[in-house]
Amino acid sequence: MIKLFDVAEIIRSKNSGPYELTFDIMFKDRAVFEDFAARNIMTPAVFAGLYGIAEAQVLSVIAFPPAKAVKITIARPMSSGALGEKDVYGAQQHGPLLDFEYPKER
Repeated sequence: MIKLFDVAEIIRSKNSGPYELTFDIMFKDRAVFEDFAARNIMTPAVFAGLYGIAEAQVLSVIAFPPAKAVKITIARPMSSGALGEKDVYGAQQHGPLLDFEYPKER
């Protein structure tokens, strides 16, 4: 198994407007990024499972080759700054990705 934390240079989350969160996985190595993207490791279903959300809340999973990155955007559970919302900037939501592991080979 490959731990995402070991092959990614950056794993982060951030606001993508008041109603969405975006997660960035930026890889250290182009070949690892290309393998991850080609194998479609991070699907809406996989991400939804990691976060305990409905697959319909995963708005997009996009590979972005110029940055060796995969970007995932989800609907926020509540809008940024709403009463009871605990992470106004969305910067503390990437935790489940740090422990994510995937198979080395197809």
